[in-house]
Amino acid sequence: MSNMETEEEFERRKLEEALEVKSLRRIISAYLKISYSYPEAAEEDVKRWERSLRKLPSQHKALLSHLPLKFQKLRWCIAQNSYFIFEMLKVFEPPLDMSQDVDICENQHLDVVSDSHHSSKSRNPCLCESTSTSGGVDCHSLAEPMSEETCCRKFRALTNVNEEQDIGISMKSSAGKCSISLEDHESADNIGGDGCKSLPDRDTLYASACCNGNVSSSSPDWLDPSLQLHVPLVDVDKVRCIIRNIVRDWAKEGQQERDQCYRPILEELECLFPNRSKENPPACLVPGAGLGRLALEISCLGFACQGNEFSYYMMICSSFILNHAQAAGEWTIFPWIHSNCNSVSDNDQLRPVSVPDIHPASAGITEGFSMCGGDFVEVYSDPSQAGVWDAVVTCFFLDTAHNIVEYIEIISEVLKDGGVWINLGPLLYHFADMYSHEDEMSIELSLEDVKRVALQYGFIFEKESTIETTYTTNSRSMMQNRYYAAFWTMRKKTAATL
Repeated sequence: MSNMETEEEFERRKLEEALEVKSLRRIISAYLKISYSYPEAAEEDVKRWERSLRKLPSQHKALLSHLPLKFQKLRWCIAQNSYFIFEMLKVFEPPLDMSQDVDICENQHLDVVSDSHHSSKSRNPCLCESTSTSGGVDCHSLAEPMSEETCCRKFRALTNVNEEQDIGISMKSSAGKCSISLEDHESADNIGGDGCKSLPDRDTLYASACCNGNVSSSSPDWLDPSLQLHVPLVDVDKVRCIIRNIVRDWAKEGQQERDQCYRPILEELECLFPNRSKENPPACLVPGAGLGRLALEISCLGFACQGNEFSYYMMICSSFILNHAQAAGEWTIFPWIHSNCNSVSDNDQLRPVSVPDIHPASAGITEGFSMCGGDFVEVYSDPSQAGVWDAVVTCFFLDTAHNIVEYIEIISEVLKDGGVWINLGPLLYHFADMYSHEDEMSIELSLEDVKRVALQYGFIFEKESTIETTYTTNSRSMMQNRYYAAFWTMRKKTAATL
């Protein structure tokens, strides 16, 4: 406790830290549940499909004799996904002391934490280090409740600008990999050519995926599954959504969605800032940066870009890809295996996806690239952020707000006079259907109202259109959900024109 800090403030700070540690443990537990329990949960799905098959009359079974082999292939894909996620967790360095005793959270209540998303000035805004598709969760809706997750940390995402740049968030390298491989089989489609004899048994597959069920010597203590918290199924669904988000941001298969959503933004930035210089690059903020691809692409255009992301689910994964990918196509995942619905073929459902499609550290990023973890309102309502940014880019972000008016107000405040706000996205308000004892606030405006509010905060429209796009959609699925997203460029009036 510092001399300037009262005992009440000290206790309050310690409770906030304990709540944050508990929240981070819950999120890590969700990932670990995928690594350790996800194979078992997915196995239950496969067993259910097998039971249904066994109930068929013999003449019907004869027509579906290929399904047992498909189920074995699914088990192999599940194990591969589990291995990828476990490797991601092994190199994650939490920004907090995970050994903290969080029992304090069980017996104390902190009103300001549960209300902090509604009243952004109730806490210090930033504690910094220098620098639905087929599932049960809408993958454009991954925010965690602020009563659980109160992280507001800034991570350095660039240390130098050599040919191969270190996009570091101070992660430890992973040693002693325990990959599972099936000789020359590059995809699930090549498994077991004449039957299932060439497949390892299920226990071998799942044990290999998680280092035989044990934490390897190179893994941090907090990865011990015996120390993890109970994880609701909704958190496991969120991690499955992350796998589909990886495809959107970091796979060749996601290029079409990136062309629909990111390319118009990138082209607009190039047009609006034609004379960028390496010595003094324009500053661009990307709230809701997700897995970081858009922020990286903007940095590669010659902007000093900072991505901001609230979800630890996203931050853990983006850190892994940005900091630890050694080459393009280093990892293989199977994002579409969790549903048998709307598949044109089994091969479509079982197809592998290689990630990342580029090597981030060799992409040509501009000095100043960083990722800032924390709630947008809390971090950027700080007076130090006023008038800092030349551009703010929001892509599928505005509707994540409890109070969209507050988002617009802060965007206006952080922009320099004459700065530009480029937005692309729908208005699928994430808290609109959230019913709980806390009665979460959700302000749900029409597009016309959103634009009217923006005008009140000193913006003028320069460009406006509608863009048809998808979000984490399986491109080969028989069902395609589409958005008709609002796309605009607004400019903040200068003081002289107000």
